[in-house]
Amino acid sequence: MKIMVFPGQGAQFPGMGQDMYEAHAFARDRYVQAREILGFDIAEVMFSGSEEDLRQTKVTQPAIFLHSVILAEGMGAAFDPAFVAGHSLGEFSALVAAGGLSFEEGLQLVSERALAMQAACEQTPSTMAAILGLDDKVVEDVCAQTEGIVVAANYNCPGQLVISGETSAIEAACAALTEAGARRALVLPVGGAFHSPLMEPARERLASALEAATILSPRCPIVQNVNATPETDPEVIRQNLIAQLTSPVRWTQTMEWFVSEGVKEVVEVGPGKVLQGLFKKVDRSLPTASAVVA
Repeated sequence: MKIMVFPGQGAQFPGMGQDMYEAHAFARDRYVQAREILGFDIAEVMFSGSEEDLRQTKVTQPAIFLHSVILAEGMGAAFDPAFVAGHSLGEFSALVAAGGLSFEEGLQLVSERALAMQAACEQTPSTMAAILGLDDKVVEDVCAQTEGIVVAANYNCPGQLVISGETSAIEAACAALTEAGARRALVLPVGGAFHSPLMEPARERLASALEAATILSPRCPIVQNVNATPETDPEVIRQNLIAQLTSPVRWTQTMEWFVSEGVKEVVEVGPGKVLQGLFKKVDRSLPTASAVVA
């Protein structure tokens, strides 16, 4: 069984996608569409911008989506997964690649999501931190005991859990988790508290856009972040995408489900190799690869 997975925010790098843009007319056409939808020349930022330019949420999310979806399209008949999944933002890329959402609506939703998340970040001083070397239950318990808003946000792999919340609560939780034996408790350079209750204004804004979107049954099931469960029903997929903004990304559970189902090959569709590395933390023997244009 082969699966294809799509990365989220953090996988970006300057120049990503330029090789496909220069080599393939269909890729250039997608960037023309993207410029019209987004209202700015994202190719210019992706190919010539700095790391700082790319870190802007309004740029990062559409950029990774574009790279991933164009790469999936360029795979042609080689894009034949039994299941797809995406980490956070990558769930939108996966759904478009699997035919559950059009490119145009997918990019519009990703842009709206990015803008909504950025606006929510500006309402409350907030951040995220990576906690390494502790059991998930220990991290969850410390978050529950910490004053203020701080929650488990990204279950990335065994021993790596990202927490999210108010800046003061994150700092207090990091201190407590270090005392509890964390190998590292590292505050991340992100815009705010993604996948936490502080994203409620963004969830409401994205809900309006998603309710109006046309979602179809994808060609293969998509294993979604909020429950690590394969879905094909358009309405269930829609509600899970809405819930995703304030719910944790259950990527550890997603990978464990794939392994339990007998996955034989993992193909990462998008920039970087972050997800391949996470799968190796679950099963070192599992073959992984990066997608390539046919």
